Amino acid sequence: MNNLFERIHGKLVVSCQALPEEPLHSPFIMGKMAYAASLGGAAGIRANSVEDIREIKTRVNLPIIGIIKQVYGDCPVFITPTMAEVDALCEEGVELIAMDATDRVRPDGSTIAELFPQIRAKYPNQLFMADCSTFEEALQAAELGFDCVGTTLSGYTEATKGQVLPDFGLITKLVQTLDVPVIAEGGISSPEELRRMFDLGAYSAVVGSAITRPMDITKRFLKALE
Repeated sequence: MNNLFERIHGKLVVSCQALPEEPLHSPFIMGKMAYAASLGGAAGIRANSVEDIREIKTRVNLPIIGIIKQVYGDCPVFITPTMAEVDALCEEGVELIAMDATDRVRPDGSTIAELFPQIRAKYPNQLFMADCSTFEEALQAAELGFDCVGTTLSGYTEATKGQVLPDFGLITKLVQTLDVPVIAEGGISSPEELRRMFDLGAYSAVVGSAITRPMDITKRFLKALE
């Protein structure tokens, strides 16, 4: 098993991301956020953009799951959607690259089944994580040669709209079916939910908003007062 997977096995990965419209958007701030997460015991960091990843590397010595969120027109696929984003992340030297592996059409008109073989041929030694929304997508991703699959997009696609998160059912099915590591991600908002994910057999888990997005955390608390 690759050293990266050994380091995150049974442990927490913290997602440190802030989009341009968010108050904490800044490589410097994300670097500090990652450092705080590492001091808290995080085993890995998930980060967005070459700029943030580069800064985070100067702050922590942890495995990084790297993505580039890039919107192309009205295309719903925006997590590392094309070869261009993969190229940029590989050039930066990201240990594990995550990308949208749903069955939706990508900005260049291709599907993941068409694009990923090209990516794998170009980068045979790079580790890739499939961000999926359904059991079928994760199954296909494993068959395509992704090194691990995540439940990242369950509840965030048209096909899974309304899905209650975290998606414990999807994790259960994937763990029972796949041989590659299954990473729980999406909607984990409490330590109890995180514990349950591992009890169900998740290889690792990613928590973001509940730890690193103070604006969202504040809104959750205020909701209790409504």
